[in-house]
Formats: sequence, C-alpha cells, structure tokens
Amino acid sequence: MLNITNLHATVADKPILNGVSLDVPAGEVHAIMGPNGSGKSTLAYVLAGRPGYDVTDGNVTFDGVDLLVLEPHERAAAGLFLGFQYPVEIPGISYLQFLRESLNAQRRSRGEAELSAGDFIKLAREQAKLLEMDADMLKRPVNVGFSGGEKKRAEMVQMGILAPKFALLDETDSGLDIDALRIVGEGINRIMRDTGKGVLLITHYERLLEHVRPEKVHVLQAGRITRSGDIALARELEREGYRIDGETQGYELTGAGEMRR
Repeated sequence: MLNITNLHATVADKPILNGVSLDVPAGEVHAIMGPNGSGKSTLAYVLAGRPGYDVTDGNVTFDGVDLLVLEPHERAAAGLFLGFQYPVEIPGISYLQFLRESLNAQRRSRGEAELSAGDFIKLAREQAKLLEMDADMLKRPVNVGFSGGEKKRAEMVQMGILAPKFALLDETDSGLDIDALRIVGEGINRIMRDTGKGVLLITHYERLLEHVRPEKVHVLQAGRITRSGDIALARELEREGYRIDGETQGYELTGAGEMRR
C-alpha cells in the first residue's frame, strides 16, 4: 500500500532523511521508533506534503500512485491521514463544523454525494461513542480547552469519520493515561487494521504497541532505517535504549553521509 524507496529530504537545506526505504502492506501496522532528531516526524510531514520539507531523492508510491506529485489536499483525498504530535487549536470553528467540511470536501473530490447534516451528526456520535468520548465536546472549538489526551482521542474520532486508507500517526500516545491508551489502541485496530488499511505509527514507547501489536517495528537513526523486527525489538529498546555495539546511540551523519559521534 505504501512503498518508500531511498527517500532523502531536507528542511531549510539541512539533510534530515538520508535514504529511508520502507514497505507497509494493506492491513498492517508498522511502528517507527528512534531517538529525538532522527527524522521520525520529518518522515510523516514529507509523506503528508507539508511545505518546507523538500524531497531531494527517492520515490514514494501510495496505493500504486506517485504520492510525491500530489498536493497535500490531494493526498488527503486519496486516503492519507496525518495524526499530529501536537494537534492545533482552531478558535471560532466547532469540531463538528470542521469535521463535516473536511469529510464533504473529500467526498466531493471523489465524486461522491455530500453527507447531510443529520447523517453526519449520527456518524460523529457513533464514532465518539466508540472512542468513549462525550459527543458534546465536538460542539466546542477545535481542540480549544482540550487536555492532551482529549486532543488525541478527538483526533481518533476524526480518523474514524474520515475513514482513510492509510494513517500516519505521530506520537499518538503522547499525553494519554492508561485508559485512554487502551481506547486509542483499540480505535486504531478497529478503524484501520480490522478494515484492511495501513498504519505507520511513530512512537517513543512500547506501551501503545502492546495494544496495537504491530507487524513490524523499525528503528530510525540519523535519517535511515537501521533495524527492523517485531514487538520484541520495541521491548529491547525500552530496556536498553538506542545503542550501537553496546554504546548509547549518539551518532549523526556527516556531509558525506558517514556516521560519526
């Protein structure tokens, strides 16, 4: 479903991704772990098409289509969803209004009929209930006054409503307590994996992965995938941290692409 080959990218002319190659089939959840500054969020932003993140080499196909030639809104309409590490607040616009406009914009782009107000409210209430969220919270301005956990749970409601083909989730576990972690993990499984869709989940911790049970765990270091495995790899990282030859990870890439301390 998502195939990344030798992806290089820069931010403000600084190389961040240095040859990422990754394949996430439909119906699978893959997790990305790695130290701060290794390029995890940059990878998500590049795939979503955020301005200022420039691809200098490599290619990405999504559902058989060249993803990199599409504008951000076209990627969203094609079924790509980005869950933010820090969901933004939008004062003055209710979450319900925001979600309905987002959904109908995507439906129009696919030549589908818009959802009526009544049908949309029913859908929103159903998704909020499944995420154990008070639907009345969706009447409030987008994320205004929400706790960190509420923002992430609301974002899962958004994902359930939009029903994307593939989700890029950037530290969705940030700010979640034990119960919310379980609810969000179950939501990822229900909305995405159980319907044959794909997920690339960025996280620092193994705790969410115990609920999601990813098919593969990848380690991103200095802009490259350096290790891949199953959830046992995540548990090892939780115990030992990011190490090379028994030493704590503290490497960066030189201009020539070689690793140094």
